Amino acid sequence: MNPEQSETIEVAGNAIAVRHRPGKVPGLVWLGGYKSDMAGTKADTLDQWAGENGLAFTRHDYSGHGVSGGRFEDGTISRWLNESLAVFERFTTGPQILVGSSMGGWIALRMAQELAKAGKSDRLAGMLLIAPAPDFTVELMEPELTGALRHELETKGYLEEASEYSDEPNVYTKALFEDGRRNRVLTGVIDTHCPVHILQGKADPDVPYTHAQKLVEHLSADDVTLTLVRDGDHRLSRPQDLELLTRTAQGLVRQLP
Repeated sequence: MNPEQSETIEVAGNAIAVRHRPGKVPGLVWLGGYKSDMAGTKADTLDQWAGENGLAFTRHDYSGHGVSGGRFEDGTISRWLNESLAVFERFTTGPQILVGSSMGGWIALRMAQELAKAGKSDRLAGMLLIAPAPDFTVELMEPELTGALRHELETKGYLEEASEYSDEPNVYTKALFEDGRRNRVLTGVIDTHCPVHILQGKADPDVPYTHAQKLVEHLSADDVTLTLVRDGDHRLSRPQDLELLTRTAQGLVRQLP
């Protein structure tokens, strides 16, 4: 098993922390969720699995997350997308499988679009999306905003919401909402140019499983599999969920010639 290497690159003035394990292709690229870092259970499990199978594995913290620099409140989908593309270009070669968790699923879909624009769709060997939350600001949050919350967002420039996963509240800025509209993907056919496998818990309190079903309708140009975990929550980090995760990753790897 090749040792994992820790490095830092600068993207738009922020120091982005990266952990990269060299290995065979297709490699796996981890894209975490909103306010999640790269040292979570699912990322660690996939890294160990990739190492045991001699595959490359790359992960990073977005700015304002984990051990990367920058302020969380300055983050937007565009900023985190650009950081992810920079890490992808700097640390990976050959075909890669993007593994996007929650917001990371949105980032992965936008990466596929940007790579296609650059004529690099052949760099994507597959996509594994875990409780993906594309367009979550527009599709999932804005419909729930009361008049009072909209007024607060306009006057203060941000909203705070208690988090089930941290003692600190989640912060959602006006800039995040505005930038989210510019990065919408659920507006037409999303052509990822690669097979996509989605894992979604039916008991997810944060991203309803109907959101994953809606995403499938927009992925009409690709080979898509949706696996619904009847009692699965948003994290999908139980032992049986992690076993499903690695088994799904193995299936995507085996699809390649």
